[in-house]
Amino acid sequence: MSEMTVYDRLDVGAANVADQVIAWRHHLHQNPELSNREVNTAKLIADHLNSLGLDQVRTGIAGHGVVGVLKGGVPGDRVIALRADIDALPVPDECGVSFASTFVDEEYPGGPFPVSHACGHDCHTAMLLGASTVLADVREQLPGTVLFVFQPAEEGPPVQEKGGAREMIAQGALDDPLPTMAFGFHVTPYPKGYVGYRVGNQFGASSLVKIVITGQQVHGSTPWMGIDPMPAAGAVLTGIGQLYRQIDAFDPITVSIGHIEDVGRFNIIGQTVTLWGTIRCAVESDMADVRTRLHTLATHTAQAYNCTSTVDYLQDVPAVHNLASWVDAGLPTLRKVVGDDRVVQTSPTLGYDDVSEFVNKYGGLYVTLGVQDTSFSGPNGFEAEPGGRGAWMNHNPHFYADDDTLVTGVRLHTYVAYDHLHGDLLPK
Repeated sequence: MSEMTVYDRLDVGAANVADQVIAWRHHLHQNPELSNREVNTAKLIADHLNSLGLDQVRTGIAGHGVVGVLKGGVPGDRVIALRADIDALPVPDECGVSFASTFVDEEYPGGPFPVSHACGHDCHTAMLLGASTVLADVREQLPGTVLFVFQPAEEGPPVQEKGGAREMIAQGALDDPLPTMAFGFHVTPYPKGYVGYRVGNQFGASSLVKIVITGQQVHGSTPWMGIDPMPAAGAVLTGIGQLYRQIDAFDPITVSIGHIEDVGRFNIIGQTVTLWGTIRCAVESDMADVRTRLHTLATHTAQAYNCTSTVDYLQDVPAVHNLASWVDAGLPTLRKVVGDDRVVQTSPTLGYDDVSEFVNKYGGLYVTLGVQDTSFSGPNGFEAEPGGRGAWMNHNPHFYADDDTLVTGVRLHTYVAYDHLHGDLLPK
């Protein structure tokens, strides 16, 4: 019998750890934690990485970030950073599994919030834990260093706090040794086991927007004795719906207001109304133009109602941009993992992911992994298969991921790591 190749060992290791990966995923799904509050999640990660005998396990980075350092047994200068995000969302869990979350965070700013992994970060964390196990077992054959990067607050920390990928970089989490490639992937409603890639912007640029409209508080029975900011807020909302017409129609953008705050009660016309929302741009250079136009809309509309307004832009996140040279280098590896017919080009998306901070700084690649009972068709590019669990977008309470796709994610991490360290996955 011929000796096992490294890829054989990676496949066997992934198969051996598959049940544990599913168990981790179930535990994390049932015990989600919001951005900058990932205390128990980080402990689970650090405990496991320490059990593997890594060269170093760094904790408490940018809040609750964890970085494991695995030095291979073969000389090599390349360093790959494998990244997973670990935080959950303020979204109820209605995905229908036995391990669904029932947790409500009573303390989180703006809460209380029901909390769930409605974006799939439980899968990301579990798959990278599995990959760390497999790669640690073959460390003597790795020519270089692997960094296991578990990032908190991808969904954005509370606005008064710092966090996320940018803060990890600012705190020097990946300074020693510096990565020569960053890699990660995001679970999506694509068909199970399909890997999606895109040359250019895999995800769009994002900015959080806060608009505060100020009037003059008064009793609800005497509106003429004050200034009601609510009609101005309604007019701003209506105007936002037309901003897309002021930008090149071939450059997708969206401005969405997801939360409105008023201070008062039913019989009080409040002093202020605060609109919280997000700007997304498929073309990053459009962001400045959209911000300018939104500021003009909000301030002038408020003035038309004898109100004032302020507009603040927070937590800007650059687009996830895959260079053609990195995609060309990575495609052979992706196809080795799932097969030629299961590696497909994706459509543009206005979703965001601050993994862009890592990819922009170190170079690398970010792709997607399909985890649902869907097929390629329909207006969104995919639709639910008959008899399956449906097609549910990330951030929807019904979002789900099937356990049988998790081992594919483990193999993706391990194959990309080995091929980069070995010198087979490098941009020309």
